[in-house]
Amino acid sequence: MKKMIVRHQDLEIYRKAFESAMQIFELSKSFPKEEVFSLTDQIRRSSRSVCANTAEAWRKRRYIAAFISKLNDAEGEAAETQTWVEFSVRSGYMELEIGRDLFKTYEEIISMLVSMQTNADSWVLPPLKK
Repeated sequence: MKKMIVRHQDLEIYRKAFESAMQIFELSKSFPKEEVFSLTDQIRRSSRSVCANTAEAWRKRRYIAAFISKLNDAEGEAAETQTWVEFSVRSGYMELEIGRDLFKTYEEIISMLVSMQTNADSWVLPPLKK
């Protein structure tokens, strides 16, 4: 039996994105100090934004266009996070295997976001009755 989704925290995609953002936060603590206002800030911001935009999409699901728009924003932030992961690996700040695992996780997140956008009708709430 499937668990009913009541809050955005109940969404598998949200939980996966949140855990990945926390992993990135912990890993980025060891990045060089000269990266604090660039790579460290960017990778933390984009990874957290995937969660925030997913949460906002969940609360905007009364309106299909708003729902899809916020999911699209989350998708863009997930792709941006992949880019920062690649920079982190290439700069020697993140181990290759960890980077590959994170990149793959964000591929799964992107796939889930695209699926939600493609099947938005099954996620949105019915219109309010007047």
